[in-house]
Amino acid sequence: MITESVETGVSKQQPVWLHEYVDSPEKQKQLYKKTLRIVILSQMFGGAGLAAGITVGALLARDMLGTESSAGIPVALLTLGSAGSALLVGRLSQRFGRRVGLAAGFLAGGLGALGVIIAALINSIGLLFASLLIYGAGTAANLQARYAGTDLATSKQRATAVSMAMVSTTFGAVAGPNLVGVMGGFADSIGVPTLAGPFILAAAAFILAGLVLLTFLRPDPLVVSQAIVNAQEKFGTVQAKPNLESTVINKRGIVVGATVMILAQFVMTAIMTMTPIHMGHHGHGLREVGLVIGFHIGAMYFPSLFTGLLVDKVGRTAMAVAGGLTLLTSGMLAAFAPADSLILLIFALVLLGVGWNFGLISGTALIVDATHPSVRAKTQGSVDVFLALSGASGGALSGMVVAHSSYAILSVSGAILSLLLIPVVVWSLTTHREELV
Repeated sequence: MITESVETGVSKQQPVWLHEYVDSPEKQKQLYKKTLRIVILSQMFGGAGLAAGITVGALLARDMLGTESSAGIPVALLTLGSAGSALLVGRLSQRFGRRVGLAAGFLAGGLGALGVIIAALINSIGLLFASLLIYGAGTAANLQARYAGTDLATSKQRATAVSMAMVSTTFGAVAGPNLVGVMGGFADSIGVPTLAGPFILAAAAFILAGLVLLTFLRPDPLVVSQAIVNAQEKFGTVQAKPNLESTVINKRGIVVGATVMILAQFVMTAIMTMTPIHMGHHGHGLREVGLVIGFHIGAMYFPSLFTGLLVDKVGRTAMAVAGGLTLLTSGMLAAFAPADSLILLIFALVLLGVGWNFGLISGTALIVDATHPSVRAKTQGSVDVFLALSGASGGALSGMVVAHSSYAILSVSGAILSLLLIPVVVWSLTTHREELV
């Protein structure tokens, strides 16, 4: 049944059920909590799918291509695929809601993982590369799912909502790398190359994540959020048209938030991509690689339990600076730690994950603060395009740097680059003070 609500200002093109959420703060809170539960469940599966390509993608490409200089190509391809998919997922979400956009990304990622398995079976480099691009759609959906929890959150809940969505990824993301050996053995038992085994897990995980969202993410939080803000603007409870000053502030928030996330993503991806190769050079086996990457991915997501609260209470910019300093420490430790020390490698990669976590959550909160629901998903998708491209660049360049210099040079370079986060934050604070004068 379609009707018009005089009380709420919801368009007559909107269904009756939507009016109930616009009129009731209590129902909005209930939907906010339900949305977080569904996103958490989907992210548990999504994290497992995400981990497969990160853990063994470089090793699979090395075996199929016969050269280590191209070992960074898989991460570059899946992040390049993630870039294109981020734009599509964002636009689908803006037009049809989070449910459709995110589910489409996860299901496509599952198909890509199946393609990687087939490519390994028939030893097809072309199919491998094409499948990794499609597999990147799952990565894009996994990352954009963090925004779904913010649609109905207040300004003081946004970073916490992001963190709750991200921390749930920890369960699958940590389990995935540590199941490398198990999935490799399973792959052997059914005649699939060992290194393609984790992609069997990825295919199942991404498809399950997509089905969870498609089935249960109802009502759609973004649709409800848009209706609420439209009603508030119609009756003057919020400012309908931002003035020039607030437009500038919004643009600055988007630029700063995007820059923080992009730098953190580039540094993290570059060092992470070549760590398995570095470990292989110094006698570490597949089990040790899985352990290190498992700790790293856990550190990317598990600190979200606390990061969101810190970002909401301490501030977005302070946590962005903390992220830069943490990445600096990680890069220096990775560069100078003895290569045969598994403990120090784990510690370096844990710090790498924590620094990325600080940067991503503080940057995401800045983006959400700076956008209106009517363009929020589209803007978030566009920003995540650059986020994925930075990861693709980091993955591709990392192999070249290590092939022509060393892992230590790569790590030191990443550490120095992470320091750029500090002047970006200082610039944003200085600009804000100037506008207030």
